[in-house]
Amino acid sequence: MEVSYENEGYDNDYQSKSKGSILTRKNNTMPMWGNERTMNLNSLILTNIQSSHYFKVNLYELKTYHEVIDEIYYKVQHLEPWEKGSRKTSGQTGMCGGVRGVGAGGIVSTAFCLLYKLFTLKLTRKQVTGLITHCDSPYIRALGFMYIRYTQPPGDLWDWYESFLDDEEEMDVRAGGGQIMTIGNILKSFLFKLEWYSTLFPRIPVPIQQQMEKKMSEKYPPVVEETPRRNLPEKNFRDRDDHRSRGDISDTSRPRERIERRERSHRDYRDRDYERKSSHANSRERSPYVSRRDDYKKSSSRSPKYGSSKRRDRDDYKSRSKY
Repeated sequence: MEVSYENEGYDNDYQSKSKGSILTRKNNTMPMWGNERTMNLNSLILTNIQSSHYFKVNLYELKTYHEVIDEIYYKVQHLEPWEKGSRKTSGQTGMCGGVRGVGAGGIVSTAFCLLYKLFTLKLTRKQVTGLITHCDSPYIRALGFMYIRYTQPPGDLWDWYESFLDDEEEMDVRAGGGQIMTIGNILKSFLFKLEWYSTLFPRIPVPIQQQMEKKMSEKYPPVVEETPRRNLPEKNFRDRDDHRSRGDISDTSRPRERIERRERSHRDYRDRDYERKSSHANSRERSPYVSRRDDYKKSSSRSPKYGSSKRRDRDDYKSRSKY
C-alpha cells in the first residue's frame, strides 16, 4: 500500500482510505472502535495479560514500534490466546466450562501480550500498514490484521482486508502446531466468523455483515458444476431414437400391447380346448352294448325311472364332462 503525506487537505472527519490514497498528518491517526481501554478483548484474557510477568517486565522495556516488531519476530509461534496445556477446563460446567473465552484462565500467549502492547503504542495508519505488509514474518502480518479486527470500525474492515484475501503465505496458527492456514483464509475467518479458538471478536452489525457477504460473492462467484452425463451403450440411444421416430409405437403403448397379447393367448387356449372337446365327442363310436339308460337320455319322453328330460340333460352333461 503506497502512502504519502501532505501538509494541506486535512479531513475534519475520519474516512476510510483505499489503497494508494494520500495520507495527511491528521488522517494518519487511526480511530478506535469500541472500548478504548480494553481494546475489545475478553475480560479474562485482558486480566491475564495485565497480570502476566512477561507483559509487566519484559514488554515494559520495549518503548518503540520497531522494538515490538523485533519481539514478534523472535517470540511469536502461534495465534491462539492461550499457551498449549495451560488452561484446564475439563472439570468445569456451565458458564465456567471454558466456552467462548470464559472460565478459569491459564497462561496467556505471547501473541496476545504483544497485540495488547501494540494497542498501548497507539499505532498510526502508516505503522499498521507496515505491519500488514511486513516481509520478515507472517506472524507480524497476522498480528497487524488482528489489531485491525479488534480496533477498527466494522465498516472499514473490508477496505483493509480486500487486497489480501488471495494471499497464499502460510503459517501455523495452533498452539503446539498442527493447523496450517494462509493469510487469505485467516482474513476470511476474521470477517465472517465471530469465534477465534477460545475467544470472540467484536460483533459486526448485521447490515455491514450482509454488505461484506455480497461483496465476497461478487469477488468469488460460486462455481456451478455440471452433472456428468451417464455413459450409456450406443445401441440404447439408437433404440430410443427409433421409438421416438415411429409414431405408432410409444412408451405408453407397451402396457396395452402386453395386455392384448395376454388376452389373445387366453382366447387361443379357450378355442383349442373347445375344439379338442368337440372332436372327442364326435369321434366316439357307439358300442353295440348300449345301455337302456343312454336310450332314455336321448329320448324326450319322461321315464318313471330316470325322471324328467331336464334331469336327463344334466346327467348327460356330467357324463360328457368326465371325458
